[in-house]
Amino acid sequence: MGLGDWLLPVYVTLAFIFLLIPIAYTFVFSFNDSIKSNISWRGFTFDKWLNVCNVEGGAVCEAFANSIIIALVATVAATTLGTMIAIALVRYRFRARSAISLLLFLPMATPEVVLGAGLAAQFLAVGVPKDMTTIILAHTMFCISFVVVTVKARVASLDPALEEAGRDLYGSPRAVFWRVTFPLLVPGIIAAALLAFALSFDDFIITNFNSGSVTTFPKYVYISASRGIPAEANVIASAVFILALTLVIVTQVSRAARAKRLAKNVG
Repeated sequence: MGLGDWLLPVYVTLAFIFLLIPIAYTFVFSFNDSIKSNISWRGFTFDKWLNVCNVEGGAVCEAFANSIIIALVATVAATTLGTMIAIALVRYRFRARSAISLLLFLPMATPEVVLGAGLAAQFLAVGVPKDMTTIILAHTMFCISFVVVTVKARVASLDPALEEAGRDLYGSPRAVFWRVTFPLLVPGIIAAALLAFALSFDDFIITNFNSGSVTTFPKYVYISASRGIPAEANVIASAVFILALTLVIVTQVSRAARAKRLAKNVG
């Protein structure tokens, strides 16, 4: 048995444990019977899960709701605009097309502190007050690049023969798009939307520059970190993780069952 035969499993196990430690800590301390500080363990309780919105007048739930609203609006806007841009870049030839494709990668490559400070300076110069609207605009701006890259790959992989078949059957351009092209793009659009939602919901740096008095969930956690993140915040974080994990498991199980049925039908 060579060195690599046991070194790789050990490395993978240690890396997996290292990644799970913060998640396990968050989940365990969501049951902590804390009062003001959630740094030390005081005892096990379900009260934090049953009364998650009772801390500080429901500030944690208000921050979470703000993050959900911002992420949903920014995701819809970024996915709509990004999908149209991706289709235009792949399917059409126009002046400055290559330059636009290159510039779309700049928000992805630019450090968030630079991006957030630049957007804050622009809003200040224009005289726009910082509130939830400025957060949505900022999130939409940096999420568009990720949507374009994701959907663009899906558009480039489509078989042109399918759309040509629709046109051969006397389908109008609009009918071909909605009946052939768009259904084929849906998996890529959904993936791009989920990515945009995750990026928007999780963002702190750009949000902190452009939020004004509005508090989002990441901002609330950051402000609370100095005295120990409240157990209620750990409850929400744990619930989001459990929900995401459940969705992934259900999706994978459904996909495996569908593949098994297809293989059985073919066989």
